[in-house]
Amino acid sequence: MTNHNLLIILGATASGKTNLAVQVADTLNGEVISADSRQVFKRMDIGTGKDLQSYNFEGKKIPYHLIDILEPGDQYNVDAFKNDFYQAFETIESRGNLPILCGGTGMYIHSLLQNSKYTAIPSNIALRETLNVLEKDELILMLNNYPSEVIEHADQSSKKRLIRAIEIAEFLMHNELEIVDRPILKPIIFGLKNQIELTRSRIIKRLDDRLKSGMIAEVEDLIKSGVTEDQFIFYGLEYKFVSQHLLGFLSFEALKEKLGIAICQYAKRQNTFFRKMEKDGVLVNWLDASNSTNHLKHQLFQIVLEKDN
Repeated sequence: MTNHNLLIILGATASGKTNLAVQVADTLNGEVISADSRQVFKRMDIGTGKDLQSYNFEGKKIPYHLIDILEPGDQYNVDAFKNDFYQAFETIESRGNLPILCGGTGMYIHSLLQNSKYTAIPSNIALRETLNVLEKDELILMLNNYPSEVIEHADQSSKKRLIRAIEIAEFLMHNELEIVDRPILKPIIFGLKNQIELTRSRIIKRLDDRLKSGMIAEVEDLIKSGVTEDQFIFYGLEYKFVSQHLLGFLSFEALKEKLGIAICQYAKRQNTFFRKMEKDGVLVNWLDASNSTNHLKHQLFQIVLEKDN
């Protein structure tokens, strides 16, 4: 890929991203960097859908990064992901291989494409709690009281973003922000998109497979290791709902029904975020995820060739 140094494959849950990334990596001498906010955690395999066997393709092991790098109970955020991504990116490039970013955590992917220096600014929980009771108009007035140099990049489109903008401004009033030099990314981005009914059927089948494969036992082991109920909520839907089942709040049938609905809703939110990325100027080459992985791979290569010529 003469015009690009990064290939990105994104899509909602159960769209087949990993299989495509692995086959592309096999052909292009690539290594996969995971953009998944939960697969970074060890011993959280079934619930996060790691499927590490997918990285073994036709007798060849495709290298992967940012999977199983933290212990359950640890915290992870956008800035930590960016630091880890660039470290992996430079390591892969130093070997003369192609970095392939693959995942469905849109916030992580978008943070690289925006390359905002403000992701390094930590959350201020106490300030957020104070601001959260205010109305949007009040937050705008408060934001505009700060000097222009600390709010010049503020996004005022929602209450959540206004709170983050004030949080950033307050930090910059009292702290110096260290600027880190990063490699310049020249990405080409592909997205996998399914029809709603196909997405739903894939999600329900995959959930059924995970439950049969021991997802409940996985959560039991995590509880025994000291992971708390509050932490399971942070780690996503599967862990939240299974922990509620184990605590006696949900029957097995209720678990399957409610979790299936919640995952489908999550997939819808993922697609909404990807559309927002496009509105922010990100060019995504969309592929029909209902096609075979081999067909998708050839489509992807054809688009890459067109972009390089």
